[in-house]
Amino acid sequence: MTIKAYSIEGNGTFAQDVPAFAAAIKGAGADIVLVPGVSRAKRSMPAAAMRAGAAIDTNVVAVQAEGEKLTVQRWAYRQRILTTFTRAARPWVILVDPSLFGDICAQLGVTPEAMPSGAAVETRTTVNGVVAAGKGGESTIKPDSPLLFVAGAGWTKKQADGQSHAADAESIILQFLDKSQASLGSTKSLVDMSGEGNAVLSFMTHLNQVGQTGSTPRHPKGLSTCCHGEEPHVVGWRFIKERRAVNIDANCGWARGKADVLYVADAFAVMAKVNELLCK
Repeated sequence: MTIKAYSIEGNGTFAQDVPAFAAAIKGAGADIVLVPGVSRAKRSMPAAAMRAGAAIDTNVVAVQAEGEKLTVQRWAYRQRILTTFTRAARPWVILVDPSLFGDICAQLGVTPEAMPSGAAVETRTTVNGVVAAGKGGESTIKPDSPLLFVAGAGWTKKQADGQSHAADAESIILQFLDKSQASLGSTKSLVDMSGEGNAVLSFMTHLNQVGQTGSTPRHPKGLSTCCHGEEPHVVGWRFIKERRAVNIDANCGWARGKADVLYVADAFAVMAKVNELLCK
């Protein structure tokens, strides 16, 4: 069984990537093709696999080789069921979770190569340029970012002076996201705040929700602010490798073994200082 791994970096269009990826799958001559499941690969690789006559699976979190047999694992039902399966079809393209791609390649003894760019493709679409994620608007969900920043309901609650400061919270959070290029997450309590008569963050939607009833991201690092760290909050964090939190309550859930580092401090002051350091 021959295994080939390709790393995918930079930007590309669907029309350009599909034929290039298909040619790479055919040219590899491999039974198994491993690719990190970044946004670019998820957009174009399924069509490329179909063009190359290959089977494909995405969001794989583990790959195990035993002789000529290869089994993979991926989560189902909102990350509540871990499935294990194999396929007889070859070639088999496997999109591995980006944060685990390097570890899986090392485990299988495969060295990733850069994905060939391929020849220019004639298309009726004219590409004037590519805008990086987060630069063309208020894009706050960035699956490929190395950092997940989660905001809790404390950002819109009354502060020490008895007043809420939603405008200041928006400014601090947006400045941090812009400087760090972090992905934004939220607790359910924050995205549901609009029904409680409290101030809300204008850029926050249910798409940002992380946790038991939200998404389960896999960023290498995570920073939680104004979030109590109770079980429903941290369920979505179980794949984050390094966890840090900021909360004024020293007895919150983060302090009970759920965070690697807990800063007992005011998130407004901490993040304002972080932004100041990032601007230098």
